[in-house]
Amino acid sequence: MTGGLAQAENPGPAGAIGLGNRGWSAADTNHSASANELEFSARAGVASDYIYRGTTLSDHGPAAGAAFETRFESLYAGTTVATVKLPTQPAAEFTFAGGIRPKVATIDFDLGVTYFAYPGERLPGETNGINYWEAVIRGDRRIGEQVRIAGGYAYSPNVSNTGAWDQYVAAGVGYDVPGRLLPQNLAISFTAAAGYSWFGNQAAQLGGFSLPAYLNWQAGVTFTHKAFNLDLRYYDTNLSKENCFVFTGDPNARPGGRVNRITNPDGLVSNWCGATFVAKAWFAFN
Repeated sequence: MTGGLAQAENPGPAGAIGLGNRGWSAADTNHSASANELEFSARAGVASDYIYRGTTLSDHGPAAGAAFETRFESLYAGTTVATVKLPTQPAAEFTFAGGIRPKVATIDFDLGVTYFAYPGERLPGETNGINYWEAVIRGDRRIGEQVRIAGGYAYSPNVSNTGAWDQYVAAGVGYDVPGRLLPQNLAISFTAAAGYSWFGNQAAQLGGFSLPAYLNWQAGVTFTHKAFNLDLRYYDTNLSKENCFVFTGDPNARPGGRVNRITNPDGLVSNWCGATFVAKAWFAFN
């Protein structure tokens, strides 16, 4: 994810600390280009599921994505495309991002803005599409040779075009296995992170109530061999199945849950927010 608190590639030879990953990022968020040089990054791959802040964007099915980014000194701009399976049935998810990655003392910052676009949507009922934008600030710091920490904050004034503002905070840690313990050209890193989302009220035509706040977390291991990367990761949230439906609008939700007269009068439940294991493989080029 270029602008959504996700580090694209490793800040060294190992895996990134993801803080709410969305899409397929093309570059390392704490990497800026050399002075007076224009640099490019690209990546493409597949995953067994597309998880964003603990919820699936592909109905727990496989997804594919690609990205491209260009950098000049600390400035960057990029775009990504990913397959999704959402209630409005868009053809794909596109992101367009730009920002700056300065280094202050020992902290690598990323300050950026991302626009999320979903062309080809079908727009049933009250929705007017789910395109929106988000602003992000993130900081990464290395502690010694093996340990990394990261934290970030994101804000959208109109998340998924619902009329509700969205705020998100996250923090994570990573450990890189010493290279002397591994075969040549192989890097292994263990990373974990947690984030918390909270929201304002939706537009009146969508009910006028606030979306449910929730906690998400993930942990996993990343293997890197030259340009090839493999990530094995566990994701989960504390959303109930009823609130999962309220939050995602899962079209495959089924009855049988607890009724809430305001947010979920039919007591529908969804499994789009539960524990999930994801395998993701991609090639990255700089």
